[in-house]
Formats: sequence, structure tokens, C-alpha cells
Amino acid sequence: MDQAAVLTLFDREMREGARPDGPGAEVERVGAVVRHKGPAHGWNGVVWSALGTADADAAIAEQVAYFTGLGREFEWKLYGHDLPVDLGQRLVAAGFTPEPAETLMVGEVTGLTLDTEPPEGIRIVPVTDRAGVDLVADVQGKAFGADASRFRRQLLDRLTADPGTVVAVVALAGDEPVSAARMELVPGTPFAGLWGGGTVRHWRGRGIYRALVAHRARVAADRGYRYLQVDASGQSRPILERLGFTPLTTTTPYVYAPVR
Repeated sequence: MDQAAVLTLFDREMREGARPDGPGAEVERVGAVVRHKGPAHGWNGVVWSALGTADADAAIAEQVAYFTGLGREFEWKLYGHDLPVDLGQRLVAAGFTPEPAETLMVGEVTGLTLDTEPPEGIRIVPVTDRAGVDLVADVQGKAFGADASRFRRQLLDRLTADPGTVVAVVALAGDEPVSAARMELVPGTPFAGLWGGGTVRHWRGRGIYRALVAHRARVAADRGYRYLQVDASGQSRPILERLGFTPLTTTTPYVYAPVR
């Protein structure tokens, strides 16, 4: 893989050319910034910018004013190669809080190890309705220790309005949901994104996460996507590298919460 070329392609197709991620969402380009405006329960944030030292602070202030005016918490999704080099420091100075950095990893589907199967006793089930979404949200809440109500609404909206752009799966041990994940398909681009892979604590370390990655990769291949993209935590990065993914850069969410 030509890493520099793929990163340039990712920036152009998935960031500068970002698409709305569901019903009620819009993508707007304002000067040198591309922002995503979702509904109150959706994702709001800046996905791409081309800023310099002279205009960065003004652009940051403009986005703060815009999303604050909507009453929305939002995220500035900063990548390791974004300019200016001190953009992260400028965001902190403007009131943003950085969350843990992750690694942007990309795998070419034809080069991935896709023969990984779920461990004995585990079956992977597609999610297509409200009952399935409830199972996924249950796993998300237990795996990440967070309220999954907003995620539940987002996934149900997407499956209802545009089911061809999202693939959600849940891993069951008998009738118990023990792991779940989704894949977002971006029509007109060569990229599909893997998101939300989580396993409840007492089922970790048994290969379920690997099996869910391989399952979604096979679906992406069947639908003609060339690349899979993941924002990988430190825990998932080594697993993904063994499956054939390549780290390209880092990505750090900087979150701004309006004062209420």
C-alpha cells in the first residue's frame, strides 16, 4: 500500500468531501472548514480544515460560535498531519478538551486476513430492526461503560432511512449479546468505516472482535469497497495489524461543550 497516496485519498474523499452520516444531517463548507451538523442526538463536528497560523484562531472561534448557537456539543476531529502544527494547542486554548488519541488504520480489503471465524458457541447475527438495535446498544453500554441511548437512536434512524449505508452485527452466546459492531458504507467512495466494535468484559480475549472485523470485511468486499478504515484504540491496534491493517496517522477528538 502506498501509505501517502491512501492518506491523501482518505482526506479528499472522507474528510474534505464528507457526506452526511444519516437523516437530518448536513455537511457544510465554510471557508477552509468542513463541518458536519447532525440532529441533537447525532454527531456534530469539524471533519476537515486547511488552516494556517494567520486564520486558525478565527476559524476556531467561528465554529464555537456556530455550534454554541445551536446549543450543541461538538467535536473537532484533529488528525496528526493537520495544519497548523499547533492546532491542538489552539483548540485547548479555545476551551476544547482532548480525548484519547487513536490511530487511523486502513486496510486494502484484498490484502486482509478474512478467514477468522467466531469461537465455538458464538454466532454472528445481522441487525435489521429495533430489537436488534436494542441488543447492540446493550452491548455498547456494557462494553464501554457509557449511556448508549443516543447511539441507539442514531443506529435506528440510519437503518430505517438508509439501510444500504450501514451494516450492524451482534455476536450472541446462546441468546446473550456479548459483542457488537457496525460498518458505515460511503457510496461513491472506495472506503467503508468500521465503528463501535465492543465486547463485554467477561467475553474478551476469545477472538470475537477479530471475527467481527473479518465478517464486516467480507461484506465490504462483496459490495465492492476497496479500503476499510478504523480509528483504532491502543487495545485494538495490534489485532488489526495482525489482520493486515496499516497505521497512517493519529486522530484525536477535541470536544467543546457549551456552557449551559
